[in-house]
Amino acid sequence: MAALCEEFTLCGLIASAGAGAGQGVLGLEPGPDPDRVLLTDRGRTATLYKVSDQKPLGCWSVKQDQTITCPAVCNFETGEYIAVHDDKVLRIWKDEDVNLDKVFKATLTAEVYRIHSLPHTEPLVLFKEGAVRTLDALLAAPQQEIENVISDEVIRWSEAFMETQQPVLIFTTEKNGNYFVYVQKVNPNILHKYKLEQEESSHPLSFTAYTKNKILTLLCLYSNGCVYKILMPPQQSVPEEEQILSKSLLLKIVVSDAVLKGASLAILDKDHVAVLGCLDSPPNIAKECLSIWNTKFQTLQTSKELPQGTSGQLWCYGEKFFLTHGKVLTVIVYKCETSSLAAAVGKLKDTQTSGIRTVSSYVNWNMLPEEDLVSPRAQQSVTAKTESKRTLRSRRNNVAKVQRDTLTVEQLLSDIKDSSQNDIEEELRQFLSNAQMSDFQTTIGYIITGLVNRCKTEPTFYPRNCLVQLIQTQGLSYSLCPDLMAVALEKTDVHLLQLCLQQFPDVPEAVTCACLKAFLSINDDSLQGTNVNLDSVISYIDIALNDQVEKQTETVQNGFSSELMEEDSCDIQLTPKPHVVDTEELCPIGPQKAALLNAILHSAYSETFLLPHLKDLSAQQVILFLRYLQYLYIKCSENVSMDFPGMCSPTINQIMDWMCLLLDAHFTVVVMLPEAKGLLFSLHKFVRAQVRFYSELNKIEGSLQELQRIKPQKDFGLYSIEMLELV
Repeated sequence: MAALCEEFTLCGLIASAGAGAGQGVLGLEPGPDPDRVLLTDRGRTATLYKVSDQKPLGCWSVKQDQTITCPAVCNFETGEYIAVHDDKVLRIWKDEDVNLDKVFKATLTAEVYRIHSLPHTEPLVLFKEGAVRTLDALLAAPQQEIENVISDEVIRWSEAFMETQQPVLIFTTEKNGNYFVYVQKVNPNILHKYKLEQEESSHPLSFTAYTKNKILTLLCLYSNGCVYKILMPPQQSVPEEEQILSKSLLLKIVVSDAVLKGASLAILDKDHVAVLGCLDSPPNIAKECLSIWNTKFQTLQTSKELPQGTSGQLWCYGEKFFLTHGKVLTVIVYKCETSSLAAAVGKLKDTQTSGIRTVSSYVNWNMLPEEDLVSPRAQQSVTAKTESKRTLRSRRNNVAKVQRDTLTVEQLLSDIKDSSQNDIEEELRQFLSNAQMSDFQTTIGYIITGLVNRCKTEPTFYPRNCLVQLIQTQGLSYSLCPDLMAVALEKTDVHLLQLCLQQFPDVPEAVTCACLKAFLSINDDSLQGTNVNLDSVISYIDIALNDQVEKQTETVQNGFSSELMEEDSCDIQLTPKPHVVDTEELCPIGPQKAALLNAILHSAYSETFLLPHLKDLSAQQVILFLRYLQYLYIKCSENVSMDFPGMCSPTINQIMDWMCLLLDAHFTVVVMLPEAKGLLFSLHKFVRAQVRFYSELNKIEGSLQELQRIKPQKDFGLYSIEMLELV
């Protein structure tokens, strides 16, 4: 059983000079930890991204007259990064390096095809002529002669594995339509060459491999839609003559004379593979699709159409797919569970996966979107036919009733164009409660796009309840409905904006700043009674105390006050005594606005793209936001854990990051404003006290470490008094 889960955009892609829009990127490799990846474009740049935050952590470029020709990789042994530019120039750098022109450089004698990095071993360097070297051996003598292993052959694919704690490199080559497989062992240095059995009227599009129980298995995806499995012969200590590898059919994913183009194949587990490709079957329009197949039961588990096109490149790291979709690099989370017959045919009783559509492996990909919309009724009809004769009549009656009551997505989209808001709300509730959608995210995207389009053309139409209900399904992202937040900003719907900021992982920095500006512009009084989620503020804001203090700090005219009327008051203007309430303990904004700003603090961003938009804030908005951040910082510092309790509350790191961003964007303005002088002085005083405190802790750090090293020599019983002498 497998399913595609949430989707978000990691970064935008900029086509480099000389590279077509459909060529994709040069490579995507795993970073130093599972949450980081290293992206290399087809130009001059390698960028390290943090996947969970969609945030670049580092970017390195070569000179303008140079081109990176080999994807950058991470050396897991040293934490360094390795890349090759202009085919022969090797570069090695660290996180703190900025200019690649000043890092380690080695010029080699042969052109490099790929560098493969594996944990617990040295990276392997594969040259275009088929020779393999470890990085250590290559750096010891960069000008060493590199032998020519392949003659007139072109390397099409390569991968490295660990086998019995030794690295093994496998790569495929092509020459005049013939394909060859090479298996290279490094220690000892042994190379085996094999020839792939030819397939009539089709050719390999993608390769992938895995090793299990010392057996190397190669999977090949051909243009006719067949996935073949090839078991590599046991590796002998002495290379044998060239052998022809026989293949067995593992999976067939297309039918008739359709041709698969620009496809990629990835292994997910022992029973599931992923296929990304474009099916060209005239006269139908070619459609690109990402799908997960069960190889054990020959079924399609789930699929997703990619209307904006893809380069055909697919990477899979940590239960996440990485692929190019249009002009962005998209991340799609997936899950695979233990394969069973019930799950494969869609009969597993699981509320979370009951909507997964399963189809026979002989499926026309061009019909997938239509099948998504009718699959629940089709499955019910098939189930009815398999029942015994005794219960067939009652089952047919039930199916007919379901068909009459079930609302299809086409009917709902048609009604959205001209029906009233109340009718649409009722139909949407019925649709979400009854529908079983395989491509749930895409269907929800169609519905909310239809609602937003009508909002834009008809100003009086704003089905707020429908929009909130769709967002709360957690099946949306900003890229699926980019106009939704613009409409919410126009309507000043702060509750909807708060939900979008909390639910969408890919909100652009420009939209985040527009929301921030809107939140800061709204008066606290106008937010009273607004439906805003206050879960993020209840841990540190006493709402009742805030309301009480607001009443106490009002000026009392002519002695008129419910408390002062009991006293003998004079007709003078009175104000409460300053010692009654400590205003420094109060939040400078109301709890509703604080909850909205907390949604901003939790949003993902890139400093490079956020700073220009932060400069659009007015001086008064900057001061107000800084006062709130100062209040949060002081409250955080009062806790031993330096964090607020709860999932939605801001963290100390988020508070400090946003405070620094605001000061960077408005440093000159803040310094020149007279009303900001007290704020800056208070911040400086508090931070200086914190620095002094941590300096004192650092002084006793050595003593504390020494205490940890001391181990008791013997058991002193239940009670003892010990003297520890610190030297």
